[in-house]
Amino acid sequence: MRVTIQRTEKDGNISLQESGGFAIVTINRPELKNALTNRMWMDLKEVGKSITQNPKNKVVILRGREKLFTSGSDLKQFNHLSYGEANDAFRMMEEAISTFERIPLPTIGVINGPAMGAGFQLALACDIRIGTPNTKMGMPVGRLGITLNQAFAKRIADLIGKSRTMDLVYTGRLLKPQECFDLGLINYLLDNDTDVNHYAIELGKKIMEQSPASLLAVKRALYFNNPTVTIPWETGIDSSVDAYDFPEGVRAFVEKRKPNFKKK
Repeated sequence: MRVTIQRTEKDGNISLQESGGFAIVTINRPELKNALTNRMWMDLKEVGKSITQNPKNKVVILRGREKLFTSGSDLKQFNHLSYGEANDAFRMMEEAISTFERIPLPTIGVINGPAMGAGFQLALACDIRIGTPNTKMGMPVGRLGITLNQAFAKRIADLIGKSRTMDLVYTGRLLKPQECFDLGLINYLLDNDTDVNHYAIELGKKIMEQSPASLLAVKRALYFNNPTVTIPWETGIDSSVDAYDFPEGVRAFVEKRKPNFKKK
């Protein structure tokens, strides 16, 4: 077993454990709901790449520390970024998310807690998702002036359809566990008495019993030839943030007030 990409507790870190055919990736920043900093997104991308370099890895498990997944990006870090720097940060998020989406191995997301915004996208990059009574999922981006790029929007719509995707963004509401399950955003909904991490391991073992060729074939058919899996900024996709509303939304979040968005 090896552990890589360690950071200070303040910054949070991404840990990788490889043992018994499993590559277990853990987001470690529980004191801030496992919110990801720019550095953590970069580390996540590098971890995703490194997983494919170990031929012993058969199944990937992505989880958050404690009873959390990730609340998404750490919004406070955007309060002092320029418009260009903010867009660069969103590019890094998509690169990290699409790196996990492209891993040619089965990936299991343990969604034991909030998965919001970019954290929601990261959850959807997993092939299979396990939920619990603590699961919450959604895209509350409207209060921040974040303008979803095509890859972000289509990743949701491919699972729940255009109208429901619009509803999530229009209202900013968070989906409760049963609704997540009913919509197909999570594949398994456990109860409080079930150890979700143990369940993920057992599910992974069952997956390992299947033909690797069959597993790769279905993933290739569904993902690898899907144009939304490519990095969108190389194809002329518009910016991921509004030049006025995004910094205002972040300031309002930090200052704990209602945002004063520009009028259309």
